[in-house]
Amino acid sequence: QVQLVESGGGLVQAGGPLRLSCAASGRTLSSYAMAWFRQAPRKEREFVAFMIRSGGRTLYADSVKGRFTISRDNAKNTVYLQMNSLKPEDTAVYYCASRGDSGSYVDTHGYDYWGQGTQVTVSS
Repeated sequence: QVQLVESGGGLVQAGGPLRLSCAASGRTLSSYAMAWFRQAPRKEREFVAFMIRSGGRTLYADSVKGRFTISRDNAKNTVYLQMNSLKPEDTAVYYCASRGDSGSYVDTHGYDYWGQGTQVTVSS
């Protein structure tokens, strides 16, 4: 059974950093592309960051480009999202997801396993 467990969320002041972790069991993350999405209240879940299976390429939403970094530690079977220069509009529940066999990488339908989410709140 595949499980993804996010951690690291919390309350942070605008301009501050936060690092999210996504630990996996039942699936070797280095064999799959991975992504982070987020969902703010009353909004749809949106794409944040993506890493191809080899880890050699990353892609970001325009809203986080230059501030967020997705990375992976194969030894720990964990994916990270380093978030810097946080803004109040980054407030959301953040989810990690493991890529499925089809669908666009920016679309939630392109992923077959999801974590439970971790809340990030940025105060102004």
